[in-house]
Amino acid sequence: MTQQIQIPGTDLSIFPINLGTNTFGWTADEATSHAVLDAFVAAGGNFLDTAESYPAWVPGNTGRESETIIGTWLAARGNRDKVVIATKVGDHPEHQTQDPAYIRTAIDASLQRLQTDHVDLYYAHRDDEVTPIAEVARVFDEIVRAGKAKHIAVSNYSKDRLAEWLAVAEAENLAKPVAIQPQYSLVFRRDYETELAPLAREHNLGVFTYFSLAAGFLTGKYRTETDLEGASRGGMVQGYFNADGLTVVDEMVTIAEAHDVAPATVALAWLLAKGMTAPIVSARTPEQLDDLMAAPELTLSEDEVTRLDRSSAPFA
Repeated sequence: MTQQIQIPGTDLSIFPINLGTNTFGWTADEATSHAVLDAFVAAGGNFLDTAESYPAWVPGNTGRESETIIGTWLAARGNRDKVVIATKVGDHPEHQTQDPAYIRTAIDASLQRLQTDHVDLYYAHRDDEVTPIAEVARVFDEIVRAGKAKHIAVSNYSKDRLAEWLAVAEAENLAKPVAIQPQYSLVFRRDYETELAPLAREHNLGVFTYFSLAAGFLTGKYRTETDLEGASRGGMVQGYFNADGLTVVDEMVTIAEAHDVAPATVALAWLLAKGMTAPIVSARTPEQLDDLMAAPELTLSEDEVTRLDRSSAPFA
């Protein structure tokens, strides 16, 4: 069993794969979602990532389905103290804001849906670029002091706004973000590597990558245009479906075959080799978890990491 690791700056121990739950209430109904959660925990996982907005993009949804499904699972299993829960505020279609007054109500609503009195990590989901950073930093600190969140984190913030948050937290002795959640994968490298990576290293921030498998493109199952037909994430995958993207997949598949593992396992092992704390992955069914949970057990050689770096250079 893979050793658990600690989220920097916290006492939270996690398995180094973070289960994204944006599929809950979208491509997985409540019963299937509970089965995915059961399988994830049975395989050693304990870190769940959700948001007040998951999955609001589905017609007829309110965007609060994922938290609600996790809440019914926690209540049914009675295992709140065995899992680490992260949720987010500020990217809901009705509330794309980091307005402090809204955040105060949003945390309470999230806790109610999750059927818990606290979350372990509370993210600012997306910067509105309008609310002064000092105000946002203070309300997140307030939430930590109230015991509603153990720690705070930041997703989709620019390097400058994140640096300002860290500086304000230092100057005013506020709760400091302990982690960031950037988009990062073999076919989406540039933004993180050039903008956020230096800041993450300087401040010892945990890094939880989203779209770690590029919406499924890095599972290797999309090799021709025909493969995209009818896929729930076909539209998202389309952006990677070009000569450069397929070169990465070919290299990944070659390395996967050498280790007798799935391409997705290699894509995640590369992220871990790059120092990511725990890549975020999602699953529609329990069976899909096997390849994802195997990643921490796969140690890529220096040569293999270099080959993957080289094949994905156009994205760096």
